[in-house]
Amino acid sequence: MTNEALQNLIGLWFPNPDADKVSNVVEITETEEGSEETKTQEPINPSLLEFSEEESQFLNILVQPEQLHSLMKQLKSNSETNFDYLYCLSGVDWGAELGIVYHLESTTHRHRIVVKVKTADREGPNFDTVSNIWKTADFHEREVFDFFGVKFNNHPNLKYLFLTEDWEGYPLRKDYVDEINMVIK
Repeated sequence: MTNEALQNLIGLWFPNPDADKVSNVVEITETEEGSEETKTQEPINPSLLEFSEEESQFLNILVQPEQLHSLMKQLKSNSETNFDYLYCLSGVDWGAELGIVYHLESTTHRHRIVVKVKTADREGPNFDTVSNIWKTADFHEREVFDFFGVKFNNHPNLKYLFLTEDWEGYPLRKDYVDEINMVIK
């Protein structure tokens, strides 16, 4: 299945209730007499999901945290997508936001996608677990919990995997400081 076909199919699962409306966009252009405002209308995304390819061969899907679990469950169980293999789950610190990137593959259909979820809540970041969908997520989520401080709702065994219980901070966050163990050149 092509990326475009995947996008069309998956986009239908989460329709945007405001899709039949248009958004007004104000463009300001500079002319010799001064600046001039022009109002244009742009269609609203028909899906609550955001799609891109970001110079990647894989379709990228940005999902809101509250839709993450239902999207992932549908991606695995739908016979047309059948993403039965979660081969990578990574925590990411984008600066203002923390998030998770999931790489999925269908071993029967031979297509792959990337799913991203983000939160601006750096103090108490949490997302729903996908370990009940793909068992391999269990250890990946524990690793992200260790190094980024992201909690996974309904995880069966969310405890430290690498760090000790008394460890302070999250070593893979961009704002992490450890005066003793960090080497700064």
